[in-house]
Amino acid sequence: MDEREWLTQRFQEHQPRLRALAYRMLGSTSQADDALQETWIRLNRSNDGQIDNLQAWLLSVVGRVALNMLRSRKTRGEVPLDMHLPDPIVDRPEGIDPEHEALLSDSLGLALLVVLETLTPAQRLAYVLHDMFSVPFEEIGSILERSPEAARQLASRARRRIRSAETTPHAAESAAHQEEVVEAFLAAARDGEFDALLAVLDPDIVLRGDWGSGTIVEVGGAQNVARRALAAASQRDGLEVRPALINGAPGWVSVLEGELFAICALTVHNGRIRRMDILLDPARLARLDLPDFDPRL
Repeated sequence: MDEREWLTQRFQEHQPRLRALAYRMLGSTSQADDALQETWIRLNRSNDGQIDNLQAWLLSVVGRVALNMLRSRKTRGEVPLDMHLPDPIVDRPEGIDPEHEALLSDSLGLALLVVLETLTPAQRLAYVLHDMFSVPFEEIGSILERSPEAARQLASRARRRIRSAETTPHAAESAAHQEEVVEAFLAAARDGEFDALLAVLDPDIVLRGDWGSGTIVEVGGAQNVARRALAAASQRDGLEVRPALINGAPGWVSVLEGELFAICALTVHNGRIRRMDILLDPARLARLDLPDFDPRL
């Protein structure tokens, strides 16, 4: 094996972890792949003989590339970071695909990714690199061209924001119990049972729907969400709902007239749904690779 073949093999060994980092930074599977491609190009151009710790070097480069991509979004005036629902990772309800396990470690629910989207690029980098990948603040500060203490403060601010948002299911909520809550919600919506819907919705629930092109609909309160669920169920004849795991948590995929219609992720607390994050953007749904949920199967 020559030196280039050895380097290719080492990069492939680290690729799952690097893609997980890029996905957390960018909230997009396609952009995560772009970040890895750019990292591979930079590795090929580097003097690998001067790289003492390849994993640390690669994490640092992916972090820099993703940071530049986040900053570029803002510079180009694209959809604001807090007005974008990240790409969901969808699996069958029986379990998570082995290829998705690295992406979804650290209980990376869609609700957490939504909050990450609201952070500044620097806060997001500091939090993701330190809290999720154990990168020292000295290295993070170097990437951000700030002091280690400044990087520590950025991560701290991000951590407080994430904790206040309650993005993970309550510790007492088993996967089976969450599935029961999802099934109860779907049955109540299908049967037009308003009171039954209220019984499984947290009074302060927030529903967030991404229709694409920057059109984000937010609905707050159990009664408002219940009314919207009943209206959607009554207006969509032929809508087929299939249970699924969305970023590792119970949710569902909807199919209408042979096409993917929506992907819904839930956050359950104390036996009730606290958050609903729904992707309805037809263009983005069409780009997602969901062979297990092919509407034609």
